[in-house]
Amino acid sequence: MENLLQGLRAAGEETRLRLLVLCGHSELTVSELTQILGQSQPRVSRHLKLLCEAGLLDRFQEGSWVYYRLSSKNNSSLLARTLVDLVPETDFTVSRDLERLETVKQARVMAAEEYFRENAARWREIRSLHVPEKEVERVLLSIFKGQVITDFLDIGTGTGRMLELFGPRVTHAIGVDTSREMLSFARAEIEEAGLRNCQVRLADMYNLPFAGGSQDAIVIHQVLHYAEAPEKVIAEAARVLRPGGQMAIVDFARHDVDSLMREHAHRQAGFDKATVAEYCEQAGLAAMDCQVLAGDPLTVNIWTAAAGADVKSKGAANA
Repeated sequence: MENLLQGLRAAGEETRLRLLVLCGHSELTVSELTQILGQSQPRVSRHLKLLCEAGLLDRFQEGSWVYYRLSSKNNSSLLARTLVDLVPETDFTVSRDLERLETVKQARVMAAEEYFRENAARWREIRSLHVPEKEVERVLLSIFKGQVITDFLDIGTGTGRMLELFGPRVTHAIGVDTSREMLSFARAEIEEAGLRNCQVRLADMYNLPFAGGSQDAIVIHQVLHYAEAPEKVIAEAARVLRPGGQMAIVDFARHDVDSLMREHAHRQAGFDKATVAEYCEQAGLAAMDCQVLAGDPLTVNIWTAAAGADVKSKGAANA
C-alpha cells in the first residue's frame, strides 16, 4: 500500500502529471522536457527525480544523455500507465504539451533520416549481395511462432527493424546497440510505429545490463560478423536467456567478399554452420537448427538455440 500511496503523492502535482503523460508517449531527455514545458531545467529535474523515486518513471543513461520513460517493469508500472490513460488528451494544457512533443519527435525523425541518407548507400550495397530481408524476417517469425514472449531482446538493434517486427507480438521488447546514431534512428522508427512496449538502450553486447535468465526470446541479427569474439557475444546472450527461451542468430555463411572486411568494418568473413552451433553449446544452449537462405555471393544462415536442460538438440546445425 505504501508504494501505491507514494506513487499517488508523486503524481499529484500538475507539472509532474504533465511529465508523466509526456513520458508515457515517448522517451525524452531533460532538455526536451524543458523545451516542451517551458520551465527551468533544475525545476524539471527535481520533478523527474521525485517521479523516479516513486517508481513511476525509469531513467536511462545513453552516453552523455539521460532519457526518461514511463515505468514498464516494476510494481508501480500499472499505476503509471493507468494515470496516463486517465488524463484526457483534450485538456488544453495536455493538448498543448502533446503538440510540442510532436515538434520534438519530428526533429528527431529529421535527424534520423539525415543519418540514414548518409549511410544508405553502404547498407544498400550489402543488402544487394544476399537474399531479401523479407525472407529472413519470414523465417524469424516462424521460429518464434506460438511461443509466448513476455521479454524480447534484440542485440545490436541497428535501425530497430526487429523491434518493429516483433513488437506487436510480445509484451516487452528492448533493443541494444553501441551507436547513439543508430539508437536515435531506431527510437524514431518505433515511436512512428506507435510501439509503446518497445525501448532502445545504449549497451555493450559483451556486457548486457540485464539479469540472468530475464529474457524469453533473443535475436542477434547480422551482428556477429562485427564481433572480435563472437563466442563471447553468444555466451553473454545465453546468460540472460530464460530457461525454455529461444535464441535466433542471423548471419552470413562463410564467404570471400573481401570488400566487407576492408570497407564495412566486418571482423568475420561469415561463419560455417558447425562453428556457431558449437558456440551455442559451449554457452550451455541446445543448438536446435540452422536454416540456409542461399544467395549470390552471400548466403544467410539462421541458427536457433534454446535454453534449458530439457531441450534436446536436433543436431541439424552440424549436418
